[in-house]
Amino acid sequence: MSYTFRQILLPSTKYSIKAPFIMFPQFITVHNTANDAPAANEISYMIGNNNQVSYHVAVDDKEVIQAIPFDRNAWHCGDGGGSTDPNALKKGNRLSIGIEICYSKSGGVRYGMAEENAVQYIAKLLKQFGWGIERVKKHKDWNSKYCPHRILTENRWNSFLKRIEEAMNPMEIGKPTEKDDDKMQFSNETTKAAVRDYIKQAVDKGKIDKSWLDKFNAGTMTSGDFEGLKIIIEQRSA
Repeated sequence: MSYTFRQILLPSTKYSIKAPFIMFPQFITVHNTANDAPAANEISYMIGNNNQVSYHVAVDDKEVIQAIPFDRNAWHCGDGGGSTDPNALKKGNRLSIGIEICYSKSGGVRYGMAEENAVQYIAKLLKQFGWGIERVKKHKDWNSKYCPHRILTENRWNSFLKRIEEAMNPMEIGKPTEKDDDKMQFSNETTKAAVRDYIKQAVDKGKIDKSWLDKFNAGTMTSGDFEGLKIIIEQRSA
């Protein structure tokens, strides 16, 4: 799995509404968007309105988009003005980087891929800041909101953290050879099963040939194959 990273930054003229304080981040807070919009739409909506609600990053099945610099706070944890004391209870808004995982309302293959991209991106941030997995929090840790709702409902928070840890410290055993670098890789069976179901449904509906499912089952499908396959399926579903 891989993603494209880009920035669509909040104009500084809106800092007073959505990112008013200088921040020295200490945590990463994970959210589910509870809708089915892609990251670009999430960021565009957040920047375009004048509500206080804000977050630093949105992640979907294809890209990671940063909207607020990590040295500015964002209003995403529901714990008010909070505190800049790492030992205080209410510090989510003032000390954490907010990351929204898209497509959580309906789930399925797009959400599975978005979650996997979030796993990889969070692992990268932890290594960048020199932090451990204990710095990753769920929205619910800061207030009573049931978020990230899909991860919590599926009882996968602990396995989600474990996947991040594994992404931070990939095992050398079983590491793909240069020849296999572009083969599709999955860090958990849930995502792999979701992708397989997506392909199988397209086969069952006659949109693609069964050879694609055979290729996936054999483990020879590349990321490029899958991206092209999605385009074909979308075109034939129009």
